[in-house]
Amino acid sequence: MNEVKAKPVDVAVGILMRPNGDVLLGQRPEGKPYAGYWEFPGGKVEPGEDIFQALQREFVEELGVRPLSGDAWCCVEHVYEHAHVRLYFYICREWQGEPQSLEGQAFAWQGGYSVSPLLPATIPLLEWLDKLRYATLE
Repeated sequence: MNEVKAKPVDVAVGILMRPNGDVLLGQRPEGKPYAGYWEFPGGKVEPGEDIFQALQREFVEELGVRPLSGDAWCCVEHVYEHAHVRLYFYICREWQGEPQSLEGQAFAWQGGYSVSPLLPATIPLLEWLDKLRYATLE
C-alpha cells in the first residue's frame, strides 16, 4: 500500500533581530505539540493571506508586536510526527511594540542560544543565522 504524503502546511516564521544581533525565541506553550521546546515565533498561513501578512497577524496575536518590515530569508520543510510543515523565515529588524506573553509562553532574547530544548526544525538554522548576524555586525 502506498503511503500518501500529506501536503505541507505553510507557516510564517519571524526572527526579530535587535541591532546587537540578539534574536527572540519563544517557548511552545502547554497543550501544543513539542510543548516546552524553544522556537522562532510564527504560525500557520491562513487562506487568502500572503506569508508576511500571516507573520504580522501571528506576532500581534502571540506577542503584541507588529513587524513593520521583513526580509524573506529562507524556506525549510520539516516533517514532524504530527505535521509536515513548510517554514518561511523572515528577518525583522523593525517592529512596533515590545514582546508580551499573550499566550502564556516564555520568551527570551538570545545571542548565544542558552535555552533548550530547541525545536528540531530550528536547530539547523542557528548556524546560518549566526553567519548572517555576525556579518551584519562587522
